[in-house]
Amino acid sequence: MATLILPTDWIKNWEKSGKNEFMQLCQDLAGKPNNEVFLKDLQTALYELCWHVVHGGLKVDVAASILADVMELREDMPSVLADVFCVLDIETGCLEEKHKRDHFTQLVGACLFCVPDAVLKERLDPETLESLGLIKQAQQFNQKIVKIKTKLFYKQQKFNLLREENEGYAKLVTELGQDLSGNITSHLVLESIKSLIGCFNLDPNRVLDIILEVYECRSDQDEFFIPLIKSYMCEHQTLCHILGFKFKFHQEPNGETPSSLYHVAAALLQHNLIALEDLYVHLLPLDSTIIEEHKREILEAKQIARKLTMVVVPSEKTDDKEKEKEKEEEKNEKPPDNQKLGLLEALLRIGDWQHAQSIMEQMPSFYATSHKAIAIALCQLLHLLVEPLYRRAGVPKGAKGCLLKAPQSGHSPPPSESFEDLSKDVFTMLGYLGPHLSHDPILFAKIVRLGKSFMKEYQSESKQEVKDKMDSLLSCFLSMADQVLLPALTLMECNACMSEELWGFFKLFPYQHRYRLYGQWKNETYGNHPLLVKVKAQTVDRAKYIMKRLTKENVKPSGRQIGKLSHSNPTILFDYILSQIQWYDNLITPVVDSLKYLTSLNYDVLAYCIIEALANPEKEKMKHDDTTISSWLQSLASLCGAVFRKYPIELAGLLQYVTNQLKAGKSFDLLILKEVVQKMAGIEITDEMTVEQLEAMTGGEQLKAEGGYFGQIRNTKKSSQRLKDALLDHELALPLCLLMAQQRNGVVFSEGGEKHLKLVGKLYDQCHDTLVQFGGFLASNLSTEDYIKRVPSVDVLCNQFHTPHDAAFFLSRPMYAHQILSKYDELKKAEKGNRQQQKVHKYIAACEQVMAPVHEAVVSLHLPKVWDDLRPQFYATFWSLTMYDLAVPHSAYDREVNKLKMQIKAIDENTEMPLNKKKKEKERCTALQDKLLEEEKKQLEHVQRVLHRLKLEKDNWLLAKSTKNETITKFLQLCLFPRCVFSAIDAVYCARFVELVHQQKTPNFCTLLCYDRVFSDIIYTVASCTENESRRYGRFLCCMLETVTRWHSDKAIYEKECGNYPGFLTIFRASGFDGGNKADQLDYENFRHVVHKWHYKLTKASVHCLETGEYTHIRNILIVLTKILPYYPKVLNLGQALECRVHKICQEEKEKRPDLYALAMGYSGQLKSRKVHMVPENEFHHKEPVSSTNPGGLQNGPGNSGKPATSAPAASTVKSEDGAAEDTDKSKDKSQVAQKTASKTPTMVNKASSSNGSSTPNSTKGSREKEDKEKSGKEKKEKKEKNPASTPETKAGGKEKQQKEDRAGKDEKAADGKEKTPKGDKEKRKDDKKDEKGKGDGKGADKEPSKERDVAKEGKLKESGKGEKNAAATSLKSPVPRSEGAESEREQKRRKLDTHSPPSHSSAVKDGLNDFKESTSKHHANHSAGLSKGEADKKESDKPRDRSKEREKKEDRKERKRDYSNSDREMSQETKRRKDENGTNSSKHSKSASPPDSPRSNDKDNSKRSKSTSKDKSDLAKADKTSGGKKESRHDKEKSEKKRDSTGAKEDKKHHKSSEKHR
Repeated sequence: MATLILPTDWIKNWEKSGKNEFMQLCQDLAGKPNNEVFLKDLQTALYELCWHVVHGGLKVDVAASILADVMELREDMPSVLADVFCVLDIETGCLEEKHKRDHFTQLVGACLFCVPDAVLKERLDPETLESLGLIKQAQQFNQKIVKIKTKLFYKQQKFNLLREENEGYAKLVTELGQDLSGNITSHLVLESIKSLIGCFNLDPNRVLDIILEVYECRSDQDEFFIPLIKSYMCEHQTLCHILGFKFKFHQEPNGETPSSLYHVAAALLQHNLIALEDLYVHLLPLDSTIIEEHKREILEAKQIARKLTMVVVPSEKTDDKEKEKEKEEEKNEKPPDNQKLGLLEALLRIGDWQHAQSIMEQMPSFYATSHKAIAIALCQLLHLLVEPLYRRAGVPKGAKGCLLKAPQSGHSPPPSESFEDLSKDVFTMLGYLGPHLSHDPILFAKIVRLGKSFMKEYQSESKQEVKDKMDSLLSCFLSMADQVLLPALTLMECNACMSEELWGFFKLFPYQHRYRLYGQWKNETYGNHPLLVKVKAQTVDRAKYIMKRLTKENVKPSGRQIGKLSHSNPTILFDYILSQIQWYDNLITPVVDSLKYLTSLNYDVLAYCIIEALANPEKEKMKHDDTTISSWLQSLASLCGAVFRKYPIELAGLLQYVTNQLKAGKSFDLLILKEVVQKMAGIEITDEMTVEQLEAMTGGEQLKAEGGYFGQIRNTKKSSQRLKDALLDHELALPLCLLMAQQRNGVVFSEGGEKHLKLVGKLYDQCHDTLVQFGGFLASNLSTEDYIKRVPSVDVLCNQFHTPHDAAFFLSRPMYAHQILSKYDELKKAEKGNRQQQKVHKYIAACEQVMAPVHEAVVSLHLPKVWDDLRPQFYATFWSLTMYDLAVPHSAYDREVNKLKMQIKAIDENTEMPLNKKKKEKERCTALQDKLLEEEKKQLEHVQRVLHRLKLEKDNWLLAKSTKNETITKFLQLCLFPRCVFSAIDAVYCARFVELVHQQKTPNFCTLLCYDRVFSDIIYTVASCTENESRRYGRFLCCMLETVTRWHSDKAIYEKECGNYPGFLTIFRASGFDGGNKADQLDYENFRHVVHKWHYKLTKASVHCLETGEYTHIRNILIVLTKILPYYPKVLNLGQALECRVHKICQEEKEKRPDLYALAMGYSGQLKSRKVHMVPENEFHHKEPVSSTNPGGLQNGPGNSGKPATSAPAASTVKSEDGAAEDTDKSKDKSQVAQKTASKTPTMVNKASSSNGSSTPNSTKGSREKEDKEKSGKEKKEKKEKNPASTPETKAGGKEKQQKEDRAGKDEKAADGKEKTPKGDKEKRKDDKKDEKGKGDGKGADKEPSKERDVAKEGKLKESGKGEKNAAATSLKSPVPRSEGAESEREQKRRKLDTHSPPSHSSAVKDGLNDFKESTSKHHANHSAGLSKGEADKKESDKPRDRSKEREKKEDRKERKRDYSNSDREMSQETKRRKDENGTNSSKHSKSASPPDSPRSNDKDNSKRSKSTSKDKSDLAKADKTSGGKKESRHDKEKSEKKRDSTGAKEDKKHHKSSEKHR
């Protein structure tokens, strides 16, 4: 025994205390209530006592006496003691010690007087009884027992078969079948049944069977039969076996188990009269069979899906065969009777969920509920459970619904009173139901409404503890949505109402939860169930059918079909539609139009599907050539824009996706944002704007909307509001801006590492354009408060968020405008004065208040040194203003107003339009007209205020502490260049701002220098632009040229707009005389020379870019040239040069790079059409002596690298005003010359070269040649003092020492020999040309003085070779005036006739001349300044004679050309090559030999040279037109040799001539 009740002390001290204590214990135990625990303790006490006796611890008589006393304590004590003896009998019988057995026998014998014999005979072993003498023989006793048992259990005394005792059974059936409506109870009937059993000897088991049979027939009488069976009950097993036999009976083939039997079994299970596990084994089919069947169903479903997706066109016969097979299968497939499912259904119908769940757990998931009857039964049970909660929380307002009574049975689950109760049973039941909730749409709606009600409660809950408890319920609802609601919706056939109902619930979730659900639905759910597999295949099949037939014409019917299909299976349908759109972008419009029949849920699913398609990791976002974005991405982006604009879809997910992609450093998906903003807000970003559109974009919002975009995107108010709300609600507006601003550089430096340059450019443009577009959207749609609240100050943007400065100001600019206006309104209200003057003062005060912190903030953006020249105020003003502030586009306003008037007129004339519509349209147009006029008036007032403010500010803008040149450099570097490529409007703004600063007569601002720096060297700027930036840069140059052209066009305009302006001052440093005011200004004619020089420089840069062969250079320069076409080229020979070069590009790129070919062809065509507007050079600027000075390239400032040259007058201005701030060396050099020239003429203009820094690009060569040149120049000067000269280059902005020394030497020699030769004028021309050519030498020698020096050191031959290569530039070099009017015109005409060629078509001989002329002219210029007016008149009178001479010479040259070409054909290849070489050498020689010619030979051969050089120039240059770099490549040489082959003879003669001349 486990525990000892008797301590061993009691036995030891039995007599003293043990006996009494044992007796006391027995009394205590016997006195307790009669339950199992106390009885067990009593038995244990007696057992332990007897055990001590058996072991000899206590004497038998002592134990017998105490047991006799104990027997009196209770009536049943003898029976208890007999039980103890029974146990000891078994135990002692097993012992080997015989004495223990004897002790036991003695003890039992001693106790015979207190335990009856009968009890002992029942309990003890026959052998023990025999030893006690209670029976005679054990064997006989055993035989007797067997006989009695046989008689009792196996001899039939009762009737089992009905026919054996028909009367008794008949009475039994009558008794059970009587009307139970009265006072008959199961108790009364049971008594009758007992009587019948006793009377007719009926078998009780057969009676029970009949009771069940009758119950089955009267299955509605549960309350009668269940108590009857309970009170009748024998063993549970018996009842279970009887039921099992009943089920077995119906398991015959084609047998059908009646539902009543299921009901009886279910009721007995519910009342625990039988156990499920006992009954379950009697039911068929086996569980293993069910699992196999389920697997087979899944396989069949997948096969069907495969068949549907396969493209097979079977013959009619096979079709028929398949149909027959299917029919046969249907016959054979009559499902066998599934008793387990039948019992399950019955259990569910009576509400016994516990047993039903046990059965369902044995089966595969959703197997049971895939049978409609079971699903419906489970749905009915769920209706009952959710009813109370639904009535309280789920019923929508106004809905009544039918009340359901809760089940009466106490055995079914309790109905749910609160949301917490749902988690007990309802969610579990729904989990088992799964997609088959589709059988009961009403229950579906109830569950959804309960979910909606819960979400509202959850969202309104403020206490965090309560919310935490509700979180588990929230996850239950989410799981239910995933596993039940969405799959159920899939199986409901196009139930739009359910879809909308579900959206009412889903829209309360954040989009992250919703998209997670859609993802599960699309990618997981359809594989979990055979039925869903089939549905998916059918949906795809149907989607294919619809999409094949979808066109623009049948959008409505197809849209309805798409709508029907989408109500149930949107994910599958949209997945297919999107895959089609990615292949065929022409489907976008019809698809978008056909989506109008979708439900709100479907639109949300569509948004998810689009994002999933965009994020597909298997798709490449670049095309295979790696230079363009994939078309599938472009198609999806277009679809996004159209769909999100047209339909009310939530944007948050898409915007967050783009943000996340940017965070990850991927900018491809900005395409989506760009499309969405364009379509939803009507803000279009294109650099292909027309001038009219650009003009409209400088007006107010209404004008922008009406005239600023290609597509008139109307009705964007709602969609732009939706976009704005999405951005603000999810705090994405500023992050997107900042990420885009940062990603611009990320595209180049991080993302673009291995990408093609063309693609990097495109991505950069896309990123930038989207930033501009998005910023524009925010500026026009966010309220002032929203904008200011979200956008930090400019210094925070730049320093903390590392936003580039241009983007930072772009984002801040609207904020400043808003703040100034609101502050202005405040001041107006505070002090009511209406006078215009007062308003202006208030406006200025408002500006000061708002902009003062900005002025302080910008100081941190640049080094302190910057603010020595520019004031922070000027910097902030430049960056904070827009075109809206500078000018009113009156013509744009007028244009739009006239359009509206025309519309009103058209409406009046339209007879078909209904009157009410007419009225509406007219009202709309009139209202719009009024708005535009009001806007124009408002802008006009605003612009006047701004201009007044600028007028007051301008004096403090520029400090110019270092030099004016530095000031202009900083202005260009920090203001103009970054902003002019930011957007098309900014490009116009930059040009207009420069003009405005000039017009305002801003101190320390040198307009001339600024324009010169902009035009002089555009090569590097163009080369570093992306495609869109080059468009904007072209637009900027176009606007700058427009201003210059206007000034150039008319002297009156020039005098009015530039005459007395400080921007055109040309005071000479160390000039030593004090002329009148006029002397300090650049006069009109000299300005025209300067403009010609700019045109020339543009040509030179353009030709250089075209000749590089670099894709980016060629593309960008063609774009820029196309943009500046209205104002450039204006000079015929420059135009012809460009035309020829572009024609060559067309030929070269036709097969190689089609996009360049297209650009070049486009430009070429436009250029030809502009030819009629071009003028000869002498009409563009007078080349006569009186004004033949070409204000040449002065140095621009320290280092000069990459800084374009400006004209001499401008330079001199800077010099005079900067004092000796820069390069004292140069001032010393120049003072010698300046003192001599000061007395000659106040209007000295530098005839010098266009090179940026040095007077010749090749300093070493120049210094050697110039000594001879100067001598000849002096002699020439004596003969012909016709040309007024220019000052030497006065603007020497910090060139290298070597160049300074060169020029110093040149200047001195020029001063010495100025009086010697009248030929100097011609040499001057030559020198000018050489210098310009030098600029062409190398890729932008202007920008690279260091390269010039390197090349110069290589010696004369190399220089002249390069000159030959750069013939490209030299045919343009007519900016240089001629020594004689006649000769200059002759040469020009000859050039026109002889070379309709690009700059590259001039000869090396001409280059040599140019060198000669140019260097001499530079240093001779000072002496020729004093030329009298009379001489100029004389020159004029010589013109007609010169023209007639030129005509004769033209004809001569034509003849010569024919001769040369004939002889050319007859040459052998070798001869040609030899001649080529000779020609090249002679040309080189002539170039270098020409300068040291004696004055006499120069005079003598003057006219001869002008003939030959002009011809040589064109023909030789043709040979060399491919060259454009400083070092001639082998490829270029080969090309030039090929071309020279064709003109070998001609060249040979020419070079022979030229070498003779130089000899």
